[in-house]
Amino acid sequence: MEVEFIRARDLPDAWFQCVYRILEVGREYVVERGSYEGQKRLEFDYVTVHIKYPGTRPLIPDIPPHLGIPNPVDDNYLEEYLPYLMTSQRRPGEDYTYGEYLEDQIREVIRMYKEDGYNTNQAYMTVGDPKSIYLKDPPCLRGIDTRIRDGKLHFILYFRSWDLWNGFPANLGGIQLLKEYMAQEIGVEDGEIIASSKGLHLYDYVWELAKLRTMCPDPKALRNC
Repeated sequence: MEVEFIRARDLPDAWFQCVYRILEVGREYVVERGSYEGQKRLEFDYVTVHIKYPGTRPLIPDIPPHLGIPNPVDDNYLEEYLPYLMTSQRRPGEDYTYGEYLEDQIREVIRMYKEDGYNTNQAYMTVGDPKSIYLKDPPCLRGIDTRIRDGKLHFILYFRSWDLWNGFPANLGGIQLLKEYMAQEIGVEDGEIIASSKGLHLYDYVWELAKLRTMCPDPKALRNC
């Protein structure tokens, strides 16, 4: 197992660094079970991404116009995604939403910090339950841990599986908005994000787009780029 550690300034920087690095060192394999069975992935064995200023705007990836690449996240998507994180309402065909697990826990973490103080390790929000493993597509985000240090609310995240091209920027953008909301409710400043995953991956159908964005000719060539 190879463990990667990426330090990033903001969310667009984190996305770009992860895309570039996964093309350098990601392991290629064919999905045997799960989303997109039969397709190839490049995947980190394990990666931790430390984002120092995740609230810096814009929250979505930076795509230079001359590249002609569509942004992985639409301009208005994050506002639409936020209720998915915060409420239990499901759309037709959905097995779950993150919000159905998080809605009550968000309120409790806010209450905990406001009424009991900041020095605790118990303000952890769980996503999923023992029955989740029987779902066709179990939740990818599995937990949001929290910490208040130096008057700022920080999030520590774990994803069991994570689509780097689309999911990473959309999820982190929405989670950042959630963090800002919770910080305001608690009465502290917005802080950092540390995100980890043993399943951050790039599907083969976006490898060509990744090559264009990183301006390197070929994923395998990036190992020497």
